[in-house]
Amino acid sequence: MLKGLGGLGDMAGMMKKAQEMQTKMAEMQEELSRIVVIGESGAGLVRARATAKGELTGLEIDPSIFVASEKEVVEDLILAAIKDAQGKAAERSRAELAKLTEGLGLPPGMQLPF
Repeated sequence: MLKGLGGLGDMAGMMKKAQEMQTKMAEMQEELSRIVVIGESGAGLVRARATAKGELTGLEIDPSIFVASEKEVVEDLILAAIKDAQGKAAERSRAELAKLTEGLGLPPGMQLPF
């Protein structure tokens, strides 16, 4: 098709692949906002729900931990559950990105920006 134009044929192919990747990345971002992960702490006494994009969407706290003298413990459990959910969200996001980039021929471990 572009045989007489030297490397421009390859450039057109690269541009097409880049557009395809951009479309797939947008689809993946949408999917990540629908995937829910749950982080927990205190053996499940506190649970935090987040999307795979890391957006906190809910918090469940077992009422048994509401004791005025244990306020700091409750705060620590809440933070731990949120951090757990965010960690799981980041890992899920990395896993989904790895699935997307498998067929692109990129070097293993190459990080793509979001």
